[in-house]
Amino acid sequence: MDQDDKRLFLLDAYALIFRSYFAFARNPRITSKGMDTSAIFGFTTTLLEVLEKENPTHIAVVFDTAAPTQRHEDYKEYKANRAETPEAIKIAVPYIQKILDGFRIPHFGIDGYEADDVIGTLAKKAEKEGYVTYMMTPDKDFGQLVTENIKMYRPGRQGNPAEVWGPKEVCDRFKIQRVEQVIDLLGMMGDSVDNIPGLPGVGEKTAQKLLAEYDSLEGVLEHADEIKGKLGEKIRDNAQQGVMSKQLATIITDVPVKFDEKDLTREEANMELIHQIFEDLEFRTLGKRVFQQGVGLTEAGKEKIEEGQQMDLFSTPSVSSNNDGEKSSAAPSANGYKTIENTDHLYQLINDPQGCKMLVKKLLGQKSVAWDTETTSLDAMEAELVGMSFSYQPGKAYYVNFPEKYEDQKDWLGFFSDFFGSEEIEKVGQNLKYDITVLEKYGMEVKGPLFDTMLAHYLIEPDMRHNMDVLAESYLGYRTVPIEDLIGKKGKNQGNMRDVDPTKVAEYAGEDADITLQLKNDFSPKLEETGVKKVFHEIEAPLIPVLADMEVEGVRLDKGSLSQLSDELARDIEKLEKTIYEDAGETFNVSSPKQLGDILFDKLKLVDKPKKTKTGQYSTSEDILEDLRDAHPIVSHILDYRQMVKLKSTYVDALPALINPRTGRIHTTFNQTVAATGRLSSTNPNLQNIPIRTERGREVRKAFIPRDEEHVLLAADYSQIELRIIAALSKDEAMMDAFRHGEDIHAATAAKVFGVPLDEVTREQRGNAKTVNFGIIYGVSAFGLSQQTNLSRTEAKEVIESYFKTYPGIKKYIDNQIKKAREQGYVETVMGRRRYLKDINSRNPVVRGHSERNAINAPIQGSAADIIKLAMIRIHDRLRKEGLQSKMVLQVHDELVFDARKDELDIIRPMIQEEMEGAVKLDVPLEVEIGEGNNWLEAH
Repeated sequence: MDQDDKRLFLLDAYALIFRSYFAFARNPRITSKGMDTSAIFGFTTTLLEVLEKENPTHIAVVFDTAAPTQRHEDYKEYKANRAETPEAIKIAVPYIQKILDGFRIPHFGIDGYEADDVIGTLAKKAEKEGYVTYMMTPDKDFGQLVTENIKMYRPGRQGNPAEVWGPKEVCDRFKIQRVEQVIDLLGMMGDSVDNIPGLPGVGEKTAQKLLAEYDSLEGVLEHADEIKGKLGEKIRDNAQQGVMSKQLATIITDVPVKFDEKDLTREEANMELIHQIFEDLEFRTLGKRVFQQGVGLTEAGKEKIEEGQQMDLFSTPSVSSNNDGEKSSAAPSANGYKTIENTDHLYQLINDPQGCKMLVKKLLGQKSVAWDTETTSLDAMEAELVGMSFSYQPGKAYYVNFPEKYEDQKDWLGFFSDFFGSEEIEKVGQNLKYDITVLEKYGMEVKGPLFDTMLAHYLIEPDMRHNMDVLAESYLGYRTVPIEDLIGKKGKNQGNMRDVDPTKVAEYAGEDADITLQLKNDFSPKLEETGVKKVFHEIEAPLIPVLADMEVEGVRLDKGSLSQLSDELARDIEKLEKTIYEDAGETFNVSSPKQLGDILFDKLKLVDKPKKTKTGQYSTSEDILEDLRDAHPIVSHILDYRQMVKLKSTYVDALPALINPRTGRIHTTFNQTVAATGRLSSTNPNLQNIPIRTERGREVRKAFIPRDEEHVLLAADYSQIELRIIAALSKDEAMMDAFRHGEDIHAATAAKVFGVPLDEVTREQRGNAKTVNFGIIYGVSAFGLSQQTNLSRTEAKEVIESYFKTYPGIKKYIDNQIKKAREQGYVETVMGRRRYLKDINSRNPVVRGHSERNAINAPIQGSAADIIKLAMIRIHDRLRKEGLQSKMVLQVHDELVFDARKDELDIIRPMIQEEMEGAVKLDVPLEVEIGEGNNWLEAH
C-alpha cells in the first residue's frame, strides 16, 4: 500500500458525543416517541462527513471505559468537578456503537487508560508503519502528539469547515516554539475541565511568556528564584503540584494495545443494519444521504448502487396504477415500512362538470371529509387553483382537475358551494388556513367544524416538526411522493402543478387527502389522551378562519411615508459613519466585523482580553458592544448605526416591495405552529419585531394606515397581561390586591421592595422594580438583574430576596411549578395547553436550568397567547354576526389592530374591550387600553 493510501482516522468518541449533544442543547432533536437523539444525530453527521470528504483507508473509534485510570489513582480529584453524564448521552452510546457496527467501523476502549492514551499509542505505532494519522477530536490536549504524520482533525461546526492542525498550526494556536511545549503549557496553566490544578497564578499568557524564556516547566522550576514577586513565590511553593499537573496532562503512548492494520481497514457497510437503526431513530434525511451517495460503501459497493443491485432502503416506495386506477405500494414491507391502512388505493381523476356534481352528492353524505388544494404558488394571496382532492374513506380519494381560466375556476368551485357551506360536515386538512385563504379569494367561504392535522400534532408534540411528510412516516409508516418528483427542485427552473400531467397530479393530490384523513383518525384520540382536546377545539381550530380573514384583508401602507423615512435614515447613517470615523481616527468599513474588531480592540484597546469567534476574529456582537457602551463614544455610535441600517433594510426599504399589486395592501402570514408557547408569529413580513422603543422604529408604524378617509386604525392592547396572569396563577394576595385597586404595579412593587411610601417612589426605583417584575417570569438571577440595571450584584440579590418576601405567593408558585414539572414532565396554561420539558430532571445543571425557566414562564406566556386568541375568535364572530364592516387586520404580541369605520367606533370600541377583558375569567381583572388614529403610531 502506497504512503498516500495509508490514511488512518482515530475518533475520540466521548469528546465528539458531548460536543454533539450540547450543540443541540437549545433545540434538541426529539423523535415521535419522545427520545432525545441529539447526540446520536450530531455524532453520526460528523462521522458521515469524514467518510464522505476524507475517505479514510483505515478508521477506528475509541471510547473511554468506566474503569479508573492511573491518573485517578495518582490524583483523587482528577476530573472530580465534572457533572454526571446526561441521561440522553447514556442512552445514545449503545445506538452509536450499533451505527458503527453498521458501518463496520471498529470501536473499543482499554480499561485503565483514557481514549486519549489509546489514540496516542495507535497514532505513534501507525506512524512507524508509514501511516498519516488524523486524531479526530475537539480536545486541544492532543496538540502534544502532533508531528508531520500525526495531525489533529478538529471537526467543523455551525457552518465552519473542519480544521487540520499540523506542528505549525499547534505552535501558532498555543503561541509556543515547539509541539512538545503543549504539555508544559497545560501543566502550568492547569485545566478546570479535568480538574488539573496547574501552578497558582499562571494562566495561558503567563505560561506562554515563561516558556518563551525558560523552554519547559522544568526550566521554569529550575529558575524559579529568578522570577520576582508573588508569581515567583507561588511557583516555588507549588513546584510539586506543577510537576504532577504536567504528568496528568501527558498523553500516554505505550498503552498495551495492538496495532494491526487489517483490523482497522475500512470495510463495506451493512446497509440493511444501518437502515434498521436509522428507522428506529427516525434519521430519514441521513438515511437518504447514506444510500443515495453511497456513504460507507467501497467503490465496488457504489458500483452496485449504480447498477441497481443494492436494495433501495431509503427511497420513496414507487407507486403504480393499473387500468382501473388502483394504486399500490411497491412492497413497502421489504424496506422496513408498514403499509398505510389499505394496500389498494383508488385515486380517481375527475375532469368534467358532471363528475364534480356526482362527487358533491357523495361528499354531502359524509360526516367528515379530508380536503386539499393544488395551486400555482405557496403564497396563498398569489396562488390560483389547479385542482382539489377529497377523501372520506382511507385508501380512496378523488381529484378534481380545474380549468385554467379564472372565471371557469370560479364556476367549477361553485359546484362545491353546498359542501363548503355545510355547517355539519367536518372539513379535515393539513395547514387548512392556506386552503381556506385560497378559496376565500374566489369568494368561497368554508363553514363547519375544522380539523387541521398540522395543528393537532402541534398540540400533541409541540417540539416536533409538523409537515405532512414527517407525520406520514412517523405515525403511518408511509413515505409520501415528494412534490419535487412532479415539479422539480426549488429554483428558477421549478415548475408548478399546472404544468404536470393531471393523471400524475391525481395520484399525488389523492395521496395527500388520503394520508391527511388517516392522520386525523390517528390524532383525534391522541388529543384526548394528551389533555389538549379543549385547546384544539375551542382555540386553535376556530382561529383558522379568523387568521385567514385577516391575511386576505391585509393592511394599507403609506409608501410615501416610508420613502421619506428611507431618505432620512440614509442621511443619518452617513452622518453616523463620519462620526465613527472621527472616533476611530481613520476610515474603515463599519459593517465589517473584522475591521471593526481591529479598530476597537487592536487600536483603541477597549478591553484587555477581547473575546474571539471560532474563526479567530474579534467578536463584535451586540451583547459585547452593549457591555462596552460606556468605554468609548464609538461604541454607542456603532450600536446606533447598526440599528438604523437594520431598520432601513429590514422594514423601511423592504415593506413597499411586499405590497400586493392586486390589492395594494400588505398581507402578512400568521403562523400558529411555530412557537411552543402558543404565541402567533408572522412572516412576509414579520410584523412582530418592528422596533418600538426608538423614535425611528416607531416611525415605521406611522406608515401603516387605514383603507380610506372613512376609516381609522384602532389599536387595543392588553395592559401588563403577563404580570396579571402570574398574580392570578400564584394567588399572591399582595400582587392581586394591587391589580384589583388599579395601582401602578411597578410603583407598588418598588414601594414594597425598597420600603418607601408609594408617592415617594423614584423613577429609578420604579424602573428597577419593573425589571424585576418581568424578569421573575424568566427566572432572572442576581447577576442578570445587575446587568439590566445599575444595581450591583449584591444589591440585585437583596432586591430579589426582598421581592419574594413582598410577594411570597410568587416564590411558592415558582417552586411548585418546577416540582410539578419534575413529577409529570410538563406544565400547562390556564386553558390546558401543555409544554413538555424532557430535561427537567437532567443532572446537567445548564440543561436542567433551561427547563426550569420554561416551567415558570411557559404557563404565563402560553396563557397570554390563549387569552388573546380567544378574544380574536369572539371579536371576529361578533363583527360578522352584527354585520359590522370594521375589520381586524393585525395581531402583534398582546395587541390587536383594526381597520375601523369611523361611524362604527361607538359600537366596536366597547365591544372589543368587553371581549378582550372577558376572554378568560381570572382572579385579577384584565385591562385593555384602546387608541385610534390616522396611522398605527397615532393609535397608541
